Amino acid sequence: MAYQGVSDFRSDTVTRPTRSMYEAMMTAPLGDDSLGDDPTVSKLEQMAADLLGKEAAMLCISGTMANQVAIRTHCRPGQEVILEESNHILNYEMGSAAFAMVQTRPIVGTNGVMEPCELERRLRSADGHSPGTGLICLENTHNAAGGVILPRDIVLELSGIARRAGIPIHLDGARIFNAQAASGIPARELAAPADSVMFCLSKGLGCPLGSLLCGSRDFIDKARSFRQVMGGGMRQAGIIAACGIVALEENIERLSEDHKRARRLGEGLSRIPAIEIDISRVETNMVYFGLKDGCTATLEDIVENARHRDVLMAQATKLSIRMVCHKDIDDNDVGKAIHVIQEFLKHAENGRTLSLQIEL
Repeated sequence: MAYQGVSDFRSDTVTRPTRSMYEAMMTAPLGDDSLGDDPTVSKLEQMAADLLGKEAAMLCISGTMANQVAIRTHCRPGQEVILEESNHILNYEMGSAAFAMVQTRPIVGTNGVMEPCELERRLRSADGHSPGTGLICLENTHNAAGGVILPRDIVLELSGIARRAGIPIHLDGARIFNAQAASGIPARELAAPADSVMFCLSKGLGCPLGSLLCGSRDFIDKARSFRQVMGGGMRQAGIIAACGIVALEENIERLSEDHKRARRLGEGLSRIPAIEIDISRVETNMVYFGLKDGCTATLEDIVENARHRDVLMAQATKLSIRMVCHKDIDDNDVGKAIHVIQEFLKHAENGRTLSLQIEL
């Protein structure tokens, strides 16, 4: 059961560190990471590089920082970054690409996927009027598309276009290990088409914070200076890295359990008459759903009523709610969530007011 009796489906970032993480923090050998001599950070970075099939890696405080450092490292000021219109970098990082001094050029996609022909059409060379395309960004799994996995054949086609044009690819792989667990394709193969890749320790893997940026040794050496510019220089960061090592050793294999629970949650919600859900898009640990036309309740009503019953979820858009399964969600939490939503919508359809429903 989730922490303190609350079933928290808002994100897979709400998890608490495991006992082994606390123990690792207390016993980790430490140094000064800004001086490059924290042995626990170095161990984590090497583990990350090996898992993603890259030469080197660098610990950052967050995925947003890692993504923006990657953009700064790949691009010259003013260049364009091409990404799918619902990409996390474009929509959920507070416009931080502006601080990287680049322009974003979004492409309308389907379920988070750009059409290769559309990418090829949008590429621009630098000339007297255009800064040129400096980077292509992909996201796998794709959050806003429902946690779906980018089709490997399309990723390879996109990467072929980028290679022929001499343009690097950065992969926002915040949940790349969820993609690995669901597809059976090792993370290093999923990351292979990209020149750089970021993944989060705090999304699904149970860490309190931290993300890794991986790439060639030259790329990471250059990226360290940009991390410093962004205030990312750390001292005894081994206490963070220690949790990350535990996460990579203990929490990757269990991600498939989250996927099974998300599927069960999605299937349960699909049986509620008022719920609109595409169960085929529940590929990993996320469930997005909306309400059918004519439903008298609102998504805000569902979120608020559930909160009063210790079930937390987040409204993702005006038309959808997102629920995410993680290590602190068990089968009882899933059953409870389905029941709470089902009972609320049943009473709402019978014309009961929200205040009465909360008191039931």
